[in-house]
Amino acid sequence: MSFLNQKIKNDLTEAFKNLKQNVILKFFTQDVECRFCKETRELLEELQAVSDKVKVEIYDFVKDAAMAKELGVSRIPAIAVMGAKDYGIRFYGIPSGYEFSSLVEAIRLVANSEVKLSPESKAFLDGLTSDVHLQVFVTPTCPYCPPAVILAHQMAFYSPRVKSDMIEATEFPQLAQKYNVYGVPRTMINESEFIEGAVPEKQLIEKISSVLKK
Repeated sequence: MSFLNQKIKNDLTEAFKNLKQNVILKFFTQDVECRFCKETRELLEELQAVSDKVKVEIYDFVKDAAMAKELGVSRIPAIAVMGAKDYGIRFYGIPSGYEFSSLVEAIRLVANSEVKLSPESKAFLDGLTSDVHLQVFVTPTCPYCPPAVILAHQMAFYSPRVKSDMIEATEFPQLAQKYNVYGVPRTMINESEFIEGAVPEKQLIEKISSVLKK
């Protein structure tokens, strides 16, 4: 089964033709593959074939437990988008449907350092003295989810204090239940508070600020 038709491959070739740095997609699966592990692996392998700047490394969640622990990977399927260093950008669950665009943008971000945050947001992130963990719950059929994921990943790329996860809610129902996720996108902030919807950058910064003050 092929996930990427020729048109998508042509679009990706165009999108990736000016990638400046190599991007490594560290993919975690296991021998008895989890739900959507096989499909996620095949999708990444097709993506890798489009550009010599994109490399896929496959790890076993059990056998490579030390690597998983080092990268903070606690569930599968998982993708860590890496460049010259680890920027804390993660995908949990298959990045299919609308979320495929989030993965493409994460690759472009890491390869080209295309940070599109406002000066005000950068100033706020530069001043962080506490860590921030953003978990963006999504579904593949949600057209409003990619902007929320991309914004969180931009913040993670820019600030070493921020980590950002895309979490496919239907693949991790227990996690969605834990955080009372009934609509997407929902961005959890430090596991304590949340903001719903694809909110503007300024609004997310204000919410993060309020959480850190408590």
